[in-house]
Amino acid sequence: MSDTDTKQTDGLTITGAHKGMERTSIVVEDDVKIVIHQAYGPKGDSLVGLDDILFDGHPAITVGVRGGGRDERVHLSPIHGDARKVGMSGLANGTPCELYCPVSGEPLPSVGEVEDGSGATYHAIYLSEKLSEGQLVMVSNIWGHYHSRVIDDMELISYWASTYAS
Repeated sequence: MSDTDTKQTDGLTITGAHKGMERTSIVVEDDVKIVIHQAYGPKGDSLVGLDDILFDGHPAITVGVRGGGRDERVHLSPIHGDARKVGMSGLANGTPCELYCPVSGEPLPSVGEVEDGSGATYHAIYLSEKLSEGQLVMVSNIWGHYHSRVIDDMELISYWASTYAS
């Protein structure tokens, strides 16, 4: 992969290169940037581009959020590690939330606890219509708790990016 190439899988784009790797097929410059360009709810409904909200030119991932007596659509940046979002402004950090698909109304499936003592749980946003736990974004259900993980082909891409790309 050259420095101008982009790897695309079913649900995400990885640009740049792994700074810790020394393979001749990879040119290492700048940081890695992971951009989700497809995302699906638990019944296979697309969550990308539901409204005209963009983050650095990329359409937002939209989820339904219930918390603090409110129920709104929240538009998340599709750029991994970017905490920007639109919606639920003023909701207190630490508020537990129910995350759901804004198209079907189905809850986003719980996929495990966040292991940091916060009491947060991860919920699945799938990267392909296959709805596979091997291809998903895991987002926290606690407002202001910016822990997420990106898994593609059973590999923890987000860990790789944060560990070796900075």
